[in-house]
Amino acid sequence: MTVTWEELGWERLADGVGRCRLPGWDCTAGLVLGADAALMVDAGSSLDEGARLREGARRLAGRRVTHLALTHPHFDHVFGAAAFTGAEVYGACGAAGTGAGALFAPGGQGRQALRADAVAEGLDARAAREAAEALPLVGHEVRGEHPLDLGGGRQVLLADVGPGHTGHDLAVLVPGSPNVLFCGDLVEESGEPQAGPDAVPAGWPAALDRLLDLGGDDGLYVPGHGAVVDAAFVRAQRDALAARFGVSR
Repeated sequence: MTVTWEELGWERLADGVGRCRLPGWDCTAGLVLGADAALMVDAGSSLDEGARLREGARRLAGRRVTHLALTHPHFDHVFGAAAFTGAEVYGACGAAGTGAGALFAPGGQGRQALRADAVAEGLDARAAREAAEALPLVGHEVRGEHPLDLGGGRQVLLADVGPGHTGHDLAVLVPGSPNVLFCGDLVEESGEPQAGPDAVPAGWPAALDRLLDLGGDDGLYVPGHGAVVDAAFVRAQRDALAARFGVSR
């Protein structure tokens, strides 16, 4: 039996579109429902968190998650990915042709770096190791834009909008009235945007311009962390980032 978004503690954003604001790092995980398929946007920070998201999505959709879009390769957004068995996994192709898939290659430095970062941020070492070892490969690297048809007229657009927060930033647009745009950590509301060693500051303001082109003036912009914001907030954050990083506009 399906339930309402509110009964599960999720936030409904539009018809068939919602998100779960996860505890701990205050990450967003989104869900888009179609007649034939269900798309999860990001997967949480551990296998246990991913399993809870999977079960919540199953109850809301009445079916398993069929597609998983990872907005960027940071542990708090991807470490639950292995919980979504059988889902088609999407990530951004990113800068210089080095796609998100290469970052998750078994035995690669990407998995080791994610594990180390997770432990440094407070994730249990065993949970971090298990999640890193279980990371699924990104089967679909998005270059430019990639449409998805989830059935029943539900169309979704995946867009490689970076680099910015990382070299591999993927946005997920759900067209409608209003548009709903999942921004990953290109936009943050609950704190100042974080620029780690894999950030590309020079490209970040332009990435937010691309988000604004996708979402439009009346869109709902869903940040990677924090409350849903509007286009004015994204513009202000773009301008603040340009000033912070010395990027001329």
